[in-house]
Amino acid sequence: MQIVKKENLTIISSDEDSFSVFYDAFLIEEKKRQEENIILQVFENINVSKEEFLLFLDIAALKKENGTSFVIVNSDIDVDDFPEDFNIVPTLQEAEDVIEMENIERALGF
Repeated sequence: MQIVKKENLTIISSDEDSFSVFYDAFLIEEKKRQEENIILQVFENINVSKEEFLLFLDIAALKKENGTSFVIVNSDIDVDDFPEDFNIVPTLQEAEDVIEMENIERALGF
């Protein structure tokens, strides 16, 4: 797992070969970063099913309740297979844009 801290967000990237190993490591790291915006970059070297991606849905909901953002970056997944409020984008730039837009919305009281 690779972690990069930026001014208003943290990028957590997979470098494991197994989803279960990555997911377990992510859960530990996420507990330390509950008050931070998180981008989770899941590289294509990990074969991830739709059901496995849905494991992050509860985390996304908790982050939203806490006033922070959670975005998954993966270009191999069909975003139409997931709820509309579950942020999955194909590029890191789009993930950063989503966080910026959500920060603006929170600042405006939406």
